Amino acid sequence: MADGSPVTARFDPYAARAQFPILSRTVNGKPLVYLDSAASAQKPRAVIGTLTGAMEGSYANVHRGLHTLANETTEAFEAARESVARLLNAPAASNIVFTKGGTEAINLVASSFGQSIQPGDEIIVSEMEHHSNIVPWHLLRERRGAVLKWIPVLDDGSLDMAAYAGLLGPKTRMVAVTHMSNVLGTINPVAEITRLAHAAGARVLIDGCQGAVHARPDVQAIGCDFYVFTGHKLYGPTGIGALYGTAEALEALPPYQGGGEMIETVERERVTYASPPHRFEAGTPPILEAIGLGAAIDWLEGFDREAVLAHEHALYDHARARLEGVNWLRVIGEAEGKGAILTFTVDGAHAHDIAQVMDRYGVAVRAGLHCAEPLAKRFGLTSSARASFALYNTVEDADAFVDALIKAREFFA
Repeated sequence: MADGSPVTARFDPYAARAQFPILSRTVNGKPLVYLDSAASAQKPRAVIGTLTGAMEGSYANVHRGLHTLANETTEAFEAARESVARLLNAPAASNIVFTKGGTEAINLVASSFGQSIQPGDEIIVSEMEHHSNIVPWHLLRERRGAVLKWIPVLDDGSLDMAAYAGLLGPKTRMVAVTHMSNVLGTINPVAEITRLAHAAGARVLIDGCQGAVHARPDVQAIGCDFYVFTGHKLYGPTGIGALYGTAEALEALPPYQGGGEMIETVERERVTYASPPHRFEAGTPPILEAIGLGAAIDWLEGFDREAVLAHEHALYDHARARLEGVNWLRVIGEAEGKGAILTFTVDGAHAHDIAQVMDRYGVAVRAGLHCAEPLAKRFGLTSSARASFALYNTVEDADAFVDALIKAREFFA
């Protein structure tokens, strides 16, 4: 998209958009312009059809069944695990644990790893983290006496890496940071963050709920111990996510929940546990959701991911250029190489009001604290609005966003 064209030989956003039935609807008499994908992405026909097909044609509980439907469903479920491993460039499918989302994946690690936390042990997070990567560690502060330390965020929205290096020490047990900020769009240098943490003897967890969609994760290149993401931001269903862990890191974790599937043997006097990943998948898993996630990943792999990311960046740049010099707009987060998230405030208007007025024109943006209250306080905000671009958005969407934003500003001027 270097030539400014919305279509290239490598990626056609209009063809991609046509695969999303919901994007043909209208809102308040206007064509829907959906710019809330950072909260949850829409679903293509490939995912919808896979879910429907699984429910209509071949469904049963997975593993241990000896009948045809059980075998077919197990094959589809485990094929989805292979798809996740391929997405992340994990060494093997056994590195992948299915969870009900990114939040549960982080809680799994915090709860299991946290059993070894002693008073005074330190956990490092950043000021830009989503609450899902803050609150589980706070629970360890409350229950185990852990000490939370915070990596500062610079004015442009990037991490203060010099300050981070100074936070690491002999008591550091875990570093938990986001791959890509859901507010700022900042893409963090996670490989360097990991390298420094490992040199200090700490584990590393990367929150990839945005990064898995917009930052081409490669867990082997990053070198992290854990990487988590959620399916619903990756064009898949809700209620499904995944935890990647190195074989050594997963083997070191005690079980997170107890029940069927995660055991090896159960006796009156003792219980032995299954090896990862099944050790962490107690009970009937989110079977249909996992199959749907696998379909979303397989569908996404049909595109040139670099071309998709270039397209998303071009839309961000187009909207940003149209707003250049506007004196009533404050953009939050302009780090170099950031993802296609435009978070902003409008002078004289609350973000909630701006979002509601923009909705009158069919433009869907998010408003509030974006589950990142420490970051909001860092920038002196009580709320902000956010437009997030995805592969199905077009130049026309970016223009509609700017036009609606200008009209919303005029409404409150």
